[in-house]
Amino acid sequence: MALIEVRELYKTYLMGGDTGNPVHALRGVSLDIEAGEFVAIMGASGSGKSTLMNVLGCLDRPTSGSYRLAGEPVDSLSGDALAAIRNRRIGFVFQQFNLLPRTSAVENVELPLVYAGVERRERRERALACLEQVGLASRAGHTPAELSGGQQQRVAIARALVNRPQMILADEPTGALDSTTSDEVMRLLTELHGRGITIVLVTHEHDVAAWAARRLVFRDGHVIEDSRQAPRGAGQAA
Repeated sequence: MALIEVRELYKTYLMGGDTGNPVHALRGVSLDIEAGEFVAIMGASGSGKSTLMNVLGCLDRPTSGSYRLAGEPVDSLSGDALAAIRNRRIGFVFQQFNLLPRTSAVENVELPLVYAGVERRERRERALACLEQVGLASRAGHTPAELSGGQQQRVAIARALVNRPQMILADEPTGALDSTTSDEVMRLLTELHGRGITIVLVTHEHDVAAWAARRLVFRDGHVIEDSRQAPRGAGQAA
């Protein structure tokens, strides 16, 4: 069974309110993503790639069509149910890190566990273990301002891991980083993929997409390319 199954997904926005002009962000997208895949989604601004990512992350609903995550139909669930699925199955990594500035690295990593109601001692143990996974155990007490951009993104990845998700959705995770730090982050995502986590990555950079084994290219709300490739990080996973 595919981890992600989408069928005939449409997403239409009305610009300027209910009487505005319709913008068709997704136009009948159908695709499967198997558990354990590493997929890069590419496309120009306005192509539909970020809209698809928002739907896959249960952050937005399609106008029509179906979406099943791990066999569960999620497109018609309530807001609370979607939030529970996000917290249980999905880890998010964003371009701007989205860390709380006055909060330590370990406390930032703990946040999803706070929302999940996990007891304080277990929260701290799991957060420290995730920081160790990303090579930042020694920086657990530092605030984001005391960390480099690459270290901040590693904290964000640790936060994405702390609820033991089946899938990580990464939206331009290297967009704010230099090329050397970008490679470090992509090697880390490759290592996580090697441990069995499904990685779905949105990027406009071909060098970043080259780390994935599968590439989807969007244009005008359609998938115009679905291809396999030898990933750049092959043989580097832990």
